[in-house]
Amino acid sequence: MLFPPAAAVTVAVNGVLVRSYTRAYAAGGRVYAPLRPFVTRVADRLWYDGDTLVIERDGREARVRLEPREPDALDYVYVPIGGILRELGIAVSYQAHRLDIRLAPPLLSTPSPFDATVPTVAPATVFTPEPSATPRPVWSGAPLPRRTPLPVTAATPAHTTYEGPR
Repeated sequence: MLFPPAAAVTVAVNGVLVRSYTRAYAAGGRVYAPLRPFVTRVADRLWYDGDTLVIERDGREARVRLEPREPDALDYVYVPIGGILRELGIAVSYQAHRLDIRLAPPLLSTPSPFDATVPTVAPATVFTPEPSATPRPVWSGAPLPRRTPLPVTAATPAHTTYEGPR
């Protein structure tokens, strides 16, 4: 569909509105949205399997069959977003022209505590040579002129000259 109907829908991911030039819309009891940015924002991986776009998140996959199109097809291909997101295990709710997408917080594991009974490996020896003393340079002979010219400024010095006793 090139021009969606006027029933525009705002999309929020974890309470933050998703901004896009292409808007989601509601029609026939479903919310349709372009794949980018609404689906690609929550996906872990995307790849093509022939003419099918495979969307993966947390080990779950959803497949969307696409017609051969231009490289920016993800911006203009409208899909029923709720079904795809639920297939990926994402909670979706719709109320008052707003689609709320709730992502579960990432699973964090605490580090295991130190166990003194576990065998340890001795640190490997690293060869570092002893630094040798660098001989101090000794200059003998007549001083050479400076090779880099010093800039000359035309400004007058900011001090007064001594005129002698009066």
